[in-house]
Amino acid sequence: INLDIGTPPVVVVKHALAQRTSRLVRFYEAGEIGLGVDGFIYLRDGVKMNLVKQQIAEKLIDAENQERKALIQALADSNGRRGDEAEVWTLQRARWNQQWKSGWWLRDAQGKWSRKP
Repeated sequence: INLDIGTPPVVVVKHALAQRTSRLVRFYEAGEIGLGVDGFIYLRDGVKMNLVKQQIAEKLIDAENQERKALIQALADSNGRRGDEAEVWTLQRARWNQQWKSGWWLRDAQGKWSRKP
C-alpha cells in the first residue's frame, strides 16, 4: 500500500490535515492533546485550559479525527484496496507515531498517557 500516492482525493485530505497541524502544534507542545495508539487525537489535559481554549481544542480534534478517517478511506480507494482499511490504518498509525515529536504525549490502549522519548 502506497501511503504517498498522489491521487486528488488523497491530496485534498492531506492538504486539510497539513493546514490544521499549525493550529494543533501549540496544543501538542503544551501537553494538552496527544496521539492515541489508534491513530486519533485526544484531549489529554483540559483542566488548565479556559473554556474558550478547550472548545477550540475540541473542534480541532473533531475535525482532525474526521480527516484522518477520510485519509484512510482515500488511501484505500486510491490503492485499489477498498475493504483493506484496517491494513491502511496500521501503516498510517505507524507513520503518525514516527512523525510524533519527542516530548509530545501518547495514549496507550488502556488510556494511559506517556511522553514520547
